[in-house]
Amino acid sequence: MSPTPTEQAQHPRTAVVGPGAIGTVVAALLHEAGRTPVVAGRRPRAGLRLESDRGAVDVPGPVLTDPGTVADPVDVVLLAAKATQTASTAPWLAALCGPRTVVCVLQNGVEQREAVAPLVPGSEVVPAVVWFPAVQQDDGAVRLLADPRLTVPDTAGSATVAAALRGTRCAVDVSTDFATQAWRKLLQNAAAGLMAVTGRRSGVFRREDLGALALAYLTECLAVARADGAHLPDDEPARLLAAFRAAPTDRGTSILTDREAGRPLEWDVRNGVVRRRGRSHGVPTPISDVLVPLLAAASDGPG
Repeated sequence: MSPTPTEQAQHPRTAVVGPGAIGTVVAALLHEAGRTPVVAGRRPRAGLRLESDRGAVDVPGPVLTDPGTVADPVDVVLLAAKATQTASTAPWLAALCGPRTVVCVLQNGVEQREAVAPLVPGSEVVPAVVWFPAVQQDDGAVRLLADPRLTVPDTAGSATVAAALRGTRCAVDVSTDFATQAWRKLLQNAAAGLMAVTGRRSGVFRREDLGALALAYLTECLAVARADGAHLPDDEPARLLAAFRAAPTDRGTSILTDREAGRPLEWDVRNGVVRRRGRSHGVPTPISDVLVPLLAAASDGPG
């Protein structure tokens, strides 16, 4: 049953900036619940399509491409653009944000507030950990591969984000130890950088040599995470390696997809941050010292 106008009015007004894989998921789940968001992107599209084991959801367009067409600010902006594109979203954030707007950042890394807050003075920035994989298909549709779930910190703005997504299929967990959850996801993303360097999918982790390298790298990342305030267990590296090895051998990751497409890589927020935070805390990062320049060069050249 579709929500009544009164029920719809009880939910915050939302906008999705960046209708890639993650942005399409949240836009489609909001639309499915009867609360179609404003969708803003870099290129015009007639609409969005999400596919999953529960069927397809089509979000009517058009995808807006001109911030000047925004008439009023919204209550919640779900920023789903890649971290490499954050600066380019500034005109959209200026158009969509008012004094009470909450910006929920659906990006990788542990530095979302630092990256986005300067673009939205006066708005609360809520970082989120995105736990669900989704892939863009050749036909433009997005395939959702797991139950959608976000983790956000325990803040007033997070309550607004939770209210915006309440009643959709996207679960929102509020954590009193958000740093631990953010670093847990970052360790996973950091190890996935090895897929971009090798040009291989998850099956590569089943190699003994690459598996040993991944385990050593994850152990290095764990030391930095703990120095940064995360409370992760000793077996976290082994657990993550086991998860990579248990995944389908052809399972990819967004940084590998970007490498294959010749797009800029999110190497800094996924891998460079481990090296930076390690230096600031006095934690040695010998594997990062090799891996980060390789990823940076693969992303940015020259050559």
